[in-house]
Amino acid sequence: MERCETRSPILTVSFWCCLLPLVLVCCLSPKVLHADDHHSVAREWNEALLFAIRRDFARPTVHARNLFHSSAAMFDAWAVFDDTAATYFLGQSQINGINCPFPATLREQYRALDDVGVARERAISMAMYRLLSARFAQSPGQAESQMQFEDLLAEAGLDADDVATDIENVRPAALGNYLAQCIIDFGLADGSNEANGYINRVYEPINPPLNPTFSGNTSLVDPDRWQPLVLDTFIDQSGIQTDTPGFLSAEWGEVVPFALTDANLDIYERDGLQFRVYLDPGPPASLNDGASTEFDYLWGHAMVAMWSSHLDPGDGVMWDISPATIGNTASLPTTIAGLRDFYQPQEGGASESGHALNPVTGAPYEPNIVARGDYTRVLAEFWADGPDSETPPGHWFSIYNEAVADHPDFEPRFEGVGNELDALEFDVRAYFLLGGAMHDAAIVAWSAKGWYDYIRPVSALRAMADRGQSTDPAASNYDPQGVPLVPGFLESVSADDFLAGNGGVNIGKIKVRAWRGPSFVSNPTTSIAGVGWILLENWWPYQRPTFVTPPFAGYVSGHSTFSRAAAEVLTRLTGDAYFPGGMAEFVAPANDFLVFEQGPSTEVVLQWATYRDASDQTSLSRIWGGIHPPVDDIPGRRLGIQVADLAYSRGLSFIDGSVNNPMPSDPDTGSNSSGSDVGGGSGGGVLSPMYLMLLLLFRRRFPRN
Repeated sequence: MERCETRSPILTVSFWCCLLPLVLVCCLSPKVLHADDHHSVAREWNEALLFAIRRDFARPTVHARNLFHSSAAMFDAWAVFDDTAATYFLGQSQINGINCPFPATLREQYRALDDVGVARERAISMAMYRLLSARFAQSPGQAESQMQFEDLLAEAGLDADDVATDIENVRPAALGNYLAQCIIDFGLADGSNEANGYINRVYEPINPPLNPTFSGNTSLVDPDRWQPLVLDTFIDQSGIQTDTPGFLSAEWGEVVPFALTDANLDIYERDGLQFRVYLDPGPPASLNDGASTEFDYLWGHAMVAMWSSHLDPGDGVMWDISPATIGNTASLPTTIAGLRDFYQPQEGGASESGHALNPVTGAPYEPNIVARGDYTRVLAEFWADGPDSETPPGHWFSIYNEAVADHPDFEPRFEGVGNELDALEFDVRAYFLLGGAMHDAAIVAWSAKGWYDYIRPVSALRAMADRGQSTDPAASNYDPQGVPLVPGFLESVSADDFLAGNGGVNIGKIKVRAWRGPSFVSNPTTSIAGVGWILLENWWPYQRPTFVTPPFAGYVSGHSTFSRAAAEVLTRLTGDAYFPGGMAEFVAPANDFLVFEQGPSTEVVLQWATYRDASDQTSLSRIWGGIHPPVDDIPGRRLGIQVADLAYSRGLSFIDGSVNNPMPSDPDTGSNSSGSDVGGGSGGGVLSPMYLMLLLLFRRRFPRN
């Protein structure tokens, strides 16, 4: 992906506000996607979808759904012509009276066409063109995305004006139109509220918003519940400037799933509102429930603050980040007490043993020594999926496309056995399985987010700082719901401290050794904030000041859920836990990758031996980024494993034609399935205008090619 390299001095705010749209047009000018001789038509359309997602609002739930619906469209358009596979949308009864009849006799006529290969490609292309054109009609990047769709349609030899759905005439283009319309109609009745822009119907936050440019968090009403943020300028994970948003997809449990069933569903009520929760993980650590999980709440959020001290490349700490030491994570804990043993609160990282040998080469993995502060910063930004983000579920489609399917050692044998499949057959199977898992991962994670409505670290830590410390009962700043003190990381401000302030106004407040925040970055292309002692009431996540924290509740981590589900699917799909060649890499060039401060100071090469290693690294990145405490992470990973198992098994039943119940029902009630107990027990400174303008102008664009 090309990057705009504008370099101009800052003049005035009004000047840059006028110039910014022109700069963004320069940077976002579309690079036409042309069919690649060795890529399938499914791959080309998936790339077009990822292109469009990067130019849309950053909505992981919505795009997980888009990825699945498009994958199912391509699978159906392929499966019509297959002797074994069962279609997912075509020929099925759906919800709310939406049906997609496709008689078996008609299917036989399509199979009898002279050139089935061409017919498949045309049906896929027309279905994807219609579906994606509809789904991205209101996208801020609609013009650029539509150009990609039209270009691919033209390369398929199809006419955008051919809108007929006369499938009985056995025309591939009509089949594509018909299939797309079935999915479009289904999407308007699947519980996502697409017709109204996917907004929540009833959810309202209990806490008033936090403005992080001011110190502390005195407005917090409930320390266990999510708090919106109010920002002067909000730029989402795809780099789109919007109004400060509300809770994204708080009611996503209403969406019709792929593989989840009534047996996985609980229905709860709060304040007269109903919440549908799939694979309920149980509640997170709470500050309101008394002593049972209060310590775990304080400990978990304090660890997030402590890991913020690992974001300085100049602290002299060097790590080997090769698969020899990173990866091969220990068994996931099942209790809160287990979480405390799993992570390394002061040094950073988790229980990992690495891999002794590359199983492909038979040789040890070579050391990859970098500054810890470069590694953690690159990790936080790479897995944040932004800016130019295809969002977490789309990121894993990119990983499949580029690190798996494009690898010279990759052999497209389904589950690693049997004959090699042609690129189209393997891709449609892979996308269908991966898409189904991402779709249900979104439903599972966001149904928990909506119900548990859990707080984010920026809100929790600032509120804890307002209370004081919870370690020394004899001290004047003691509060049992205050911050646990850890020498060298979290301490009380003393009279001789440089943070004491004029007249000692800050004596007794809590200080933290952490990333100092965006107000310490004068120019994101040439300076860094670094790590130092700051007042905890001014703590920032390692995020852009125009973003700060995703606009939805924390528990459970969507990144952990999506990533572990994807890793499990790719492991089963390829028949190998390891990436092709025994390792995958991503290169972050020196001083030319980070978005909101300069860096990394040297080139950093992220490396993963296995799909699960990459997933686990994703999860840790969210703690270093200040987005999630440990209690959000592990339940998300466990849910990802459960989702992958259900989605893969169901997807496989369509691939081998053994499916008994093609479409899920629209259940009104659910059973009381129990979840894991790992979730818990019972139920600063003013930002520089120059910094903001530079951040908008030089917004880094991740390479995806």
